[in-house]
Amino acid sequence: MQMSIYNWLEERVELQSLSDDIISKSVPPHVNIFYCFGGIVLTTFILQVVTGLGLTLYYSPTSLTAYNSIEYLITKVHFGSFIRSLHRWSSSLMLLSLILHVFRVYLTGGLKKPREMIWLSGVLLSFTTLSFGVTGYSLPWDQIAYWACKIVTAVPESLDDVLPGLGTIVVSTLRGGASLGSSTLSRFYSFHTFLLPGFTLLLLLIHFSMLRKQGISGPL
Repeated sequence: MQMSIYNWLEERVELQSLSDDIISKSVPPHVNIFYCFGGIVLTTFILQVVTGLGLTLYYSPTSLTAYNSIEYLITKVHFGSFIRSLHRWSSSLMLLSLILHVFRVYLTGGLKKPREMIWLSGVLLSFTTLSFGVTGYSLPWDQIAYWACKIVTAVPESLDDVLPGLGTIVVSTLRGGASLGSSTLSRFYSFHTFLLPGFTLLLLLIHFSMLRKQGISGPL
């Protein structure tokens, strides 16, 4: 039975050739622990996805129920506090690892020809990671989250100095109205759980495809 499934897949996707291609790639001799930061970022991102899926089972993205749903998750759900803490602290580790990864890539010339596409996709992934942090920080909808959201969404108002009315439109779009409320929270939740993950997966596909083609950058 197992061999028949394997043969069926082999005939269609050539698993053996894919496996041989992966195994044939050797690790350059100059690679050391400082080249592991990118892998740590990917590992923490996967951890974020897994724990985030668990949190979505209990989280309610409205201004009236968001905080209560988090409180219920922490106090009533088995391992709820552990899952939320894992999600929260792994996000901090992800950001720290990302900063170290960016510095390592810059110092080893990873942005130079022919690796510009790897660098550009990495920069976009960095901004995406920051967006994850901004949107996720507001989801508990406690006092800290509320005022953080208010400050962040007020930043685009400065665009009115460039083009009158533009900043007001951007702020209103982010908040879903003139002030913060359930519309704001639902938009941040949609960004955090749907739009940003999808965009991140696309960028990761480009990033790793180019990295596999061009290889790891040189030593320090």
